[in-house]
Amino acid sequence: MADFDFDYDLLVELTETHGAPGYEDDVRDIVRRELDGEVDRIATDAMGNVVGTIEGDADYSVVVAAHMDEIGFLVRHVDKYGFVEIDALGSWDPQVLRAERVNVRTEDGDLPGVIGSPPPHTGGDEDDERSVHDVRVDVGLPKEEVKDRVSVGDLVTMSQQTEPLGDCVSGKSIDNRVSVFVLLELARRIDDPDVTVHFAATVQEEVGLRGAEAIGVDLDPDLALALDTTVANDLTDYEQWDYVTRLGEGAGIKIKDSSVITNRKVHRRLRDVAEAQNIAYQLEVLPSGGTDTGGLQRSHGALPVGAVSIPTRYLHTPTEVAHGDDIVAAVDLTAAFLESETGDHDYRL
Repeated sequence: MADFDFDYDLLVELTETHGAPGYEDDVRDIVRRELDGEVDRIATDAMGNVVGTIEGDADYSVVVAAHMDEIGFLVRHVDKYGFVEIDALGSWDPQVLRAERVNVRTEDGDLPGVIGSPPPHTGGDEDDERSVHDVRVDVGLPKEEVKDRVSVGDLVTMSQQTEPLGDCVSGKSIDNRVSVFVLLELARRIDDPDVTVHFAATVQEEVGLRGAEAIGVDLDPDLALALDTTVANDLTDYEQWDYVTRLGEGAGIKIKDSSVITNRKVHRRLRDVAEAQNIAYQLEVLPSGGTDTGGLQRSHGALPVGAVSIPTRYLHTPTEVAHGDDIVAAVDLTAAFLESETGDHDYRL
């Protein structure tokens, strides 16, 4: 296994824990546990956002946000044969779901299941056109028992171990547990900041940036940074104009995505900090996909926002891949930015 320069076991725990949008309870428990003793106070709101706060001397506050939820599913029906029909929570490509193992969270405990795929022996290509609503989960039990144990609204998430992959880490929910991991590392590292720093682990990002919008209203910060993954289209079959970021070349400094155009003074200062501290970085222009950055920017008046991203291959699949060096760079860059924030920088345009 690669000798990662961070708490690999905590990252594995975060990524292997199940937490679909609106049901982030188990991830939230880890966040509260890890924040305890590292921050001055911890609060949880009615949506399930967790905020750990370190008080600063200046009358100025910064929110650093990372979403806890992973894309998943809700049970919508158990059919007459005992197979479980599902409804998507977040954006899925149905083709990546074939032959995957899943976890069905019921009132009486978790049930393992599989999303089957018709064997090639039966022929027919119509399966290529399936939508998520056509997907069935097989839990291997008689239909009467399935109907007794599985209810509408039960959660379904991918069942996948997190593994080292060369210098990288691969598993489910790298998006966005790797950023929750960075958030917790920051809470450990930041000590006696000039400004008040709120470390916010948000909910329901994958279904519309909902937790971040609520946090922005409740905390009313002066500055916000979001932490999230971004696309690493660094594979050989991508055209040059599809490039966003590359694994191993540093933390991403977001310029824009579908939800936000970041404040140019904020992303310029992130670049200046990275260069001054000799931290590897790359600039990110993401053509499609939103992040908590957009939710924070729009939630409560005009707010300067920026974002630090972790390049990730195979986003929204059960085998997402992030590079260890980029994870470290994201921690180092965000920490250096926060430690140098005095509340005196003018981000007005």
